[in-house]
Order: sequence, then structure tokens, then C-alpha cells
Amino acid sequence: MSENAGVPLRVVSYNIHSQRDDTAALAAVVREAAPDVVIVQEAPRRFRWRQKSATLAESFGLVVAAGGLPSLGNLLLTSLRVRVLDTRCQRYPLTPGRHLRGAAYAECRVGGARFLLAGSHLATDPAERPTQAAAFKRELAAADLPVVAGADLNEGPDGSAWATVGEGLTDAAVAADRADRHTYSCADPRRRIDAVFVDPRITVVDYDVVDTPQTRRASDHFPVLVDLLLPATG
Repeated sequence: MSENAGVPLRVVSYNIHSQRDDTAALAAVVREAAPDVVIVQEAPRRFRWRQKSATLAESFGLVVAAGGLPSLGNLLLTSLRVRVLDTRCQRYPLTPGRHLRGAAYAECRVGGARFLLAGSHLATDPAERPTQAAAFKRELAAADLPVVAGADLNEGPDGSAWATVGEGLTDAAVAADRADRHTYSCADPRRRIDAVFVDPRITVVDYDVVDTPQTRRASDHFPVLVDLLLPATG
């Protein structure tokens, strides 16, 4: 395929449950998917987080691009096919007594395409989510580059935070006509709370929620796997 037709990018967005499940299965799931980028929620964010993040990336056959403690456990990983040009992290306002959360961002180049990779994990508390969603959305909306954003929104597509984040972006599951695929929980799949949103200039080629015996051992969320075509920017 020529770059004029778009630059392919394979994306996984994955809440890995703080690696509390079968870590060998987790590594095998990601390696089998062979992604260019992985947007991780519940990655290492405490003691020795740099070493733990690097070890996680190595287990996937990838490298760390951005995130970890500065983004409160959101981690962006890339293959060597992807060049990382700039990174930053964001922390959302803290509600006293609640869990501090944030987001990670990486400006990347692959082939002739540049894009902004972003990841976040919104609160379980419905009172906190709208403010966090708005903070995440401000960063996405301000981007000059086409956005590829993965998130555990902790609510379904009928929620206000979901609508905030997704405004003006393409919900990859909807684009692929697979919005009926639930991402949580692996033990009792009943909700779609994990999403990948992309710039309308990006083509969604394929979308899957990977439900296998291995993914059911690897985490309490299923991984979201998306194949994209990015617009070439030269």
C-alpha cells in the first residue's frame, strides 16, 4: 500500500489491572497482536515505576514513550517503527480522598505520518469524571496533529464524559460497526467502557475486542485492537 493511501498503524488500548493477573498471558496477548503502539491504563505508577515500566515494555517487545508516575499510571509504548518526537503528562485536579488521575501524550511519526498519541483513565466516581473528561478533551482539541486517543472511561457510550471526549472524533468501534463488543469485565462482559477515538482524517480499517482464554487470564479488561490508516503529512 502506498503512503498516499495512508500510513498503517496498529493500536492496542489496554487496562492491564496493575499486572495483578497472569503476566505471562498479558505479554503473550500483546506480542501476538504485534501493535505499533500500546496505550496502557493501570501501568506502574509507584515505587520503581521507571524500571517496572521498562520491564513491562520489554515483555511486550516495545519501548516506553511517555507516562508512568507523572501521568498517574497511563503509559504509552511504541515499537521501533514509531519515532517519538515529544512527550508530556497531565494530572487532573484532585478531589480530596479520591484517586489522583491523569493522562499521557506523545507526538509521534510513523512513515510519512505524524500523530498525537494520548491515553487516560477516568475516575470510577461519576461526580469526578466530567471535569477529568473536559481536561483531557482540552488537550486533544488543542492538538494540531491527528489524534489517536485510548481511554478507560469507566462509563459507557451513553455517559456525559464519553460524549465530551468523543466530540468531533471517530469512535473506532462505531466506525467498524462493532460497538456491541463489551470490554469489561472479562469474567462477565457487559459494558463497553474502553474506547479508541481518532481524528476524522484517520481511517478505521478494523476493530476488535480480543476475547480469548488468554485475554481472560491476562487482565479484568479485554484489550481493544484497532487498525488505522493515518494521513501522510510528508
